[in-house]
Parts: sequence; C-alpha cells; structure tokens
Amino acid sequence: MMFHPFKAKKSLKISKEAKKVADSIKRTNLLDGDASGGQVDAFRHAYWMARLRQEIGKSAAKSLGKAHEKENYLTFKARKLEDGIVPDRISSEMDLYNNEQGLKLISKGSLSSKSGLIFRIVNAIQKGKMKIILKDKKGNFLTCDGKIILKEALTGKWKNNKCLVDSNIY
Repeated sequence: MMFHPFKAKKSLKISKEAKKVADSIKRTNLLDGDASGGQVDAFRHAYWMARLRQEIGKSAAKSLGKAHEKENYLTFKARKLEDGIVPDRISSEMDLYNNEQGLKLISKGSLSSKSGLIFRIVNAIQKGKMKIILKDKKGNFLTCDGKIILKEALTGKWKNNKCLVDSNIY
C-alpha cells in the first residue's frame, strides 16, 4: 500500500496520539481499564480510526486499519507479541469491528474537538456499540457459555473459543 508522505506522517502522529489517549483513559474509571481485549482496547481502535478519518479521510483510514490487522496475522505467524499478547482471529475481528464503529463517529475535516470525540466514543462503548472479548473478573478469557479457556488452549492458535460480546456486557 502506497501512502502520500503527508498522510503517512499524519497517520504515525495519530497512531501515537491514540495510544496516549487510550493510556490516559485506562487510568480513569470511565471504562474497564482493559487494554487487551476490553473496553480500553475498543476505545483505542475507535479513536484511532475516527481521528484518522478526520485528518486523512475514510478510505485511507480504512486501508490503514485493514493493513494493521493483516500485520497482526503475520505477527501471529511469526509469534511476535502485540501489546504482550500474540494476536488471534477474535482479537482481529474485534479490532476491525471497532475500527468500523470509529469511522462512523466523525467525518473528514470535522471540527469536532478531541475531547468531544473521546466523550462520543466512551459513550458508544458504554451503550454496547463496540465489541470486547469476554473475560471473568480475574482476566481469564471465557467461551460464549462462560467457561474459562486455559492459557495452554490459546497458545499458538489463530482460531480459538474466545467470545466476542457487546462492550457494555459487564
């Protein structure tokens, strides 16, 4: 994928911004504090896409989001860690879904403030408009029928029994 250098530079800046804002949100009690499969993870993706769309447009933002998820599959195959956890299919589905939701929250050139956008995304998450991965209070991944998935059952598997749920399930 070829990007205009200007868009590439903006994209990198926005990617760093999204991580920083998500880290700040993680330290509040607005969301669940879970940056790996939880509401904070959903927030980071939605905010990232919304800001990208605001700055570089919908199709460029969408391409970047899809490229990132394709990269996650390659990362999985190479067994490198993304945010301390090897990515898998469910995480990728979650990210793509939340990316789409983020794209819907703003338009290119919108003068909406960053704080307004943050509020809009947190609100959407609290209303269940994003997706998260089902876990118990201890952070264990659960199947859709509430059974704990042993870490050994997840190791080295792209496809697994993790369960994608609405972001307001808890």
